[in-house]
Amino acid sequence: MDTEQGGPRPDAARTAPAGAASLDEHADRTVDVSVVVVTYNAGDLVRACLESIEAGAGPDVTYEVIALDNASSPPLGPLLREYLDDDHVVELAENVGFGRACNEGARRARGRYVLLLNPDAEVRPGAIATLVRAADAEPRTGVVGGRTVTPAGELDPRSCWGAPTLWSTVCFALGLSTVFSGSRLFDPESLGRWERDSERDVDIVTGCLLLAPRDLWLELGGFDPDYFMYGEDADLCRRVHERGRRVWITPDAVALHAVGASSTSATKSVMVLKGRMTYVRKHARPPLRQVMQGLVLAGVALRATGFRLLGRRDVGWVHAWARRAQWRDGYPPAPAAAVGPA
Repeated sequence: MDTEQGGPRPDAARTAPAGAASLDEHADRTVDVSVVVVTYNAGDLVRACLESIEAGAGPDVTYEVIALDNASSPPLGPLLREYLDDDHVVELAENVGFGRACNEGARRARGRYVLLLNPDAEVRPGAIATLVRAADAEPRTGVVGGRTVTPAGELDPRSCWGAPTLWSTVCFALGLSTVFSGSRLFDPESLGRWERDSERDVDIVTGCLLLAPRDLWLELGGFDPDYFMYGEDADLCRRVHERGRRVWITPDAVALHAVGASSTSATKSVMVLKGRMTYVRKHARPPLRQVMQGLVLAGVALRATGFRLLGRRDVGWVHAWARRAQWRDGYPPAPAAAVGPA
């Protein structure tokens, strides 16, 4: 996509190129979907992401793109402005986390729907249009996602998950979810061997590719700002389910995802566990809460011990166990000054 392809056209309010009309001039115009992209040290990956959106929306879906940079080093604002005008680029003074930045993007959105798209993801042609059509056809639309694939074209199953339960946490603690990875019984959060090749209701659609009605997003307050990164999508989808709305994926909306481009294995492990412990703290009542938290600790200890015995001290589980004081209680409540819900 060059700098002109995101600009407005006679029959569709698209994101304007630099120097074109500002958001305020078209404040009364609604688009089908607001694509929110949150960047953090994503480098040139975000170029491919932004360049994929035009074809992803197709000729019939109107859209805007709102990009927020989470204090990348070096800052990505100049790169983003090669594609978007100033009104659609937000440079945050500090890294406020994925969820809080998404909330700020949704607060600025004008679309009927908000689409969260990772900066290391590229939507395939027609993918955004497919998500919008699926949402429009479902009266109980809550969250809809798609199918993600790796750069090699293989399935990346992480577009959706099963929710953490007592049984899934027991399987994690005993190592069963690792030994029997992909088992519907012993690794239930993986959703078994399902190839994400059919439409199916799921517990969790991940924030890599997640579309929701903006009105519902506002009603729910967006992502819980207590989650810095990881776990916020599980929390949101749970609250959507509790509203009686549908959460599902459609296999016809495909995105290529270069997973984990912005975090190291050790850092990611700590944040994933922090998010999981926050989810348990918020959604499991005592004494189940304490039981599940203990099981998570046991599962990490088991894996760290196993890798140490194998002489592998450089893996995420070993680092995560050594840093367990950082994640065992989950994320602390967000400060009042943090970027909050939309």
